[in-house]
Amino acid sequence: MTLPILSSNHLHSFISAATTTTILLFLLSAVGISTSLAGNNHVITFRSPNLFPEGLAWDSKGQHFLVGSLRHRTISAVSDAGVVETLISDPSLPENVTVLGLSVDSRNNRVLAVLHALKPLPPFNALAAYDLSSGQRLFLSHLSSAGNGESDGSDEAIANDVTVDFKGNAYVTNSAGNFIWKVNDKGEASILSNSRRFTEHPVDREAWYSFCGLNGIAYVSNGYLLVVQSNTGKMFKVDAEDGTARLVLLNDDLIGADAVALRSDGVVLVVSPVAGKLWFLKSNDGWGEAVVFDQIDLDLEGYPTSVVVGEGDRAYVLYGRMKEGVLGNSERESFAIEEVRSPKESEGENVWLYVMVGVGLVFFWGWRFQMRQLVNNMDKKIN
Repeated sequence: MTLPILSSNHLHSFISAATTTTILLFLLSAVGISTSLAGNNHVITFRSPNLFPEGLAWDSKGQHFLVGSLRHRTISAVSDAGVVETLISDPSLPENVTVLGLSVDSRNNRVLAVLHALKPLPPFNALAAYDLSSGQRLFLSHLSSAGNGESDGSDEAIANDVTVDFKGNAYVTNSAGNFIWKVNDKGEASILSNSRRFTEHPVDREAWYSFCGLNGIAYVSNGYLLVVQSNTGKMFKVDAEDGTARLVLLNDDLIGADAVALRSDGVVLVVSPVAGKLWFLKSNDGWGEAVVFDQIDLDLEGYPTSVVVGEGDRAYVLYGRMKEGVLGNSERESFAIEEVRSPKESEGENVWLYVMVGVGLVFFWGWRFQMRQLVNNMDKKIN
């Protein structure tokens, strides 16, 4: 079968139509992707009467969030759609004990939960481990100021946040005593670090959060911990083996710092319900020094107490209304988990988008030039 031969006029029309179509496609793609990058953050609203969660964790195997509770002695799973399911309920714990910091130990399929009794309840500080599949409690380790694993009834302890290493060792901050407990995988507790570095910096005693020292904690795979201190805004790097602590030099104090989360690219996120901010930090020297390269204003009324890194390295902040619950409100049932993004990092994504579009247009105009040359040569032969 004989193929039709295109005239130069047909080619002129084809090139013009292709040019217009290609430019429109490039523009639509650029606008669409840019809009997607700058779109509204994902907000998960979930309902559970009087839950008032303070701690948040991400369970990568279960593909859901875990939250604690101010009064319920429960750990609940929250799906991406906001469906709440009570995963663990432990009525054997003292009544009205608060489930604070949470950390998922994926290798051992368990969740670690920090337990603390708020005043005027009798003192109680402990770390509990629960199997994620059965909900069975694996151990309950009492945390004392003496660090011997026995409850001493001391007021000088507020067990607050927890992180876990690859061997199953847990590290718990004491916000009142300014030290760090270490709890091994069998539930045996000891004091890892009671460094003088933790008490070298001035505290504003007029601030309502002045009582809260060491708070958020994260384990870094190189064998050390990053810990923030609420009442000074400082960050410390702590050796996970011998407890040696060093001050991380920052370009800005993290006032009221609460939880800490670590992204796979090494960026650290710190949230503060006092300042109502989420800080993005990075370090080029293994956390001897670090810079706050971006910060986001958060909803102060929602009282953001925790931040985690979920699927795809996305960051999420918990609005658990904890302060409202502590002040005695018993009528709330709606809470939220919100995705947060760094505007400066998004700007970088947009720059690369436009670079790619520009490169594509360069290749297209090169093709267009070659096609016009072809048409001109055909015109010369025909004429």
